[in-house]
Amino acid sequence: MTAPPRPDRTLIVVLVIIAGLVAVALAVVFFRGEPEPLAENTPAGVVQRYAAAVLNNDAAAAARFTTDGRSGQPDRPCVPADRPETGTLRVTLASTVEHADTADVHAVLATSYGNGPFGNSEYETEAVFNLERVNGNWLVATAPWQLTICPVPAAKP
Repeated sequence: MTAPPRPDRTLIVVLVIIAGLVAVALAVVFFRGEPEPLAENTPAGVVQRYAAAVLNNDAAAAARFTTDGRSGQPDRPCVPADRPETGTLRVTLASTVEHADTADVHAVLATSYGNGPFGNSEYETEAVFNLERVNGNWLVATAPWQLTICPVPAAKP
């Protein structure tokens, strides 16, 4: 008499391995935290801090990273429509071109526009931050319009 055939456990092992990989991937996504801050004495580090301050609606903190205490169109009244909602904007640093006393930090700005049937619709554009070295510190001279500080709020009707 022959012994009954052993059940094939290969499928179960493969499914357990896949489930383990999915669990690890989810843990990495949910627990990775904030990106490491770049060095503050670099052009990219200054742009990172400036953009974070603007996105947090902290104009005073953002102004500390600018050449003239503000950024954008000087003395021009602005309205909320001049800048997208900060909660919908994502900034990704792309590259830095550094010269003696100036630097250009290239970034990708992605703006999300609500939920559609296929997920968020998103618009990406490349932008450049121009920086100047002032007293040995890098400061933002000009920023993309999406990340400007409103120097003179428009009067309310």
